[in-house]
Amino acid sequence: MGHSVLVVPVPPMEGFARAQALRYDAAWLSPDPAFPHAHVTVLGPFLPLRDLDAEARELVAEVLARHTSFAYRLEEIATFPDGTIHLRPDPMEPFAALTAALWEAFPAYPPYAGRHLDLTPHVTLDMTVTGATEQSLRAQLGRDLPHWCVADAVVLSWYAAGACRTLDRWALAPA
Repeated sequence: MGHSVLVVPVPPMEGFARAQALRYDAAWLSPDPAFPHAHVTVLGPFLPLRDLDAEARELVAEVLARHTSFAYRLEEIATFPDGTIHLRPDPMEPFAALTAALWEAFPAYPPYAGRHLDLTPHVTLDMTVTGATEQSLRAQLGRDLPHWCVADAVVLSWYAAGACRTLDRWALAPA
């Protein structure tokens, strides 16, 4: 079992995200050096492995070719109603545009399988059920924030316990 996800890697947060995976469930820590543990989800869950054929990958490439790389900042920590504590990228609009374009190309795969109405782009940090708070994470990350980042690629990742890996990668057009 598992699922694919289209994500924008967030390299400045990779060390933190890998440590979180190790802390909570090492089965989700990928040995693949190209696997972006730290990311902003663009569309997921995405296609099952059997449907990730050349035609589907070509359509992803065509959609992404219409989008340019962009700079963004990570500083604001917030919490969703379900308790997911996250960083919000600023600006959010380029991420939302990627999601909208890919969802339009693959209408059978709505973001988060249609479970969430709030499609706020974010980098997951932790969950309140673990005892984490916005304040504790701000204290932990405080010196490292803000992060200035560039979204220059979208990665197709496979998520399965013990088998997380990168399946493909597409560069966004230079800005």
